[in-house]
Amino acid sequence: MTHKPAVVLLSGGLDSTTALAIAQAEGYDCHALSFRYGQRHSHELEAAARVAASADVKQHVVADIDLRVFGGSALTADIDVPKDRGSEEMSEGIPITYVPARNTVFLSFALAWAEVLQASDVFIGVNALDYSGYPDCRPEYIDAYERMANLATKAGVEGTQKLKIHTPLINLTKAQIIEKGLSLGVDYGLTSSCYDPGPDGRPCGACDSCLLRAKGFAEAGFADPLIERASVVA
Repeated sequence: MTHKPAVVLLSGGLDSTTALAIAQAEGYDCHALSFRYGQRHSHELEAAARVAASADVKQHVVADIDLRVFGGSALTADIDVPKDRGSEEMSEGIPITYVPARNTVFLSFALAWAEVLQASDVFIGVNALDYSGYPDCRPEYIDAYERMANLATKAGVEGTQKLKIHTPLINLTKAQIIEKGLSLGVDYGLTSSCYDPGPDGRPCGACDSCLLRAKGFAEAGFADPLIERASVVA
């Protein structure tokens, strides 16, 4: 077991929660990083806090930035979230829920914190299979960012840190991600994936993220505990 520090980007969603569980299973002391970036709701941050508390991470930091000043996304501007799109439609082009340069911004914060922590490892739950076409979820993007990161810091230049960006989910289907998480004891009832939840946090069931999550649970052969809990509350 390594017991080395690692920064884990934690949105409170299914993928990042699974990435956190994998990092902990590999023996890393995890420092979770979330963002209040002007997103259209706070439920994902509430989910991130639940997940971080349940996982007993070393620290959970929420960084404040405001991407609403740029807009350009249904998650940071007054633009309707697409609903009820079919698989073929979701696979065509880059959707309006893409937040311009979001993973680049997030990874830059993670890089800074990793240098302060003297950590050489950052985990991010990007996925290149069952995803909505985001350009900053692709392997070639992660590889390029990692190369840049090792040129960008004092620790990198001095040779005291060689940053590794871990993407343990990048080649997994959503069903495989769920199966992996469940094998590690992840409680997906703590998470929030919906782009446009109700005031009580209940998922809309129709946005791309909800549909991909439902598809993953169906293919994995498990009930989604988040939906089950919502049904009980209702």
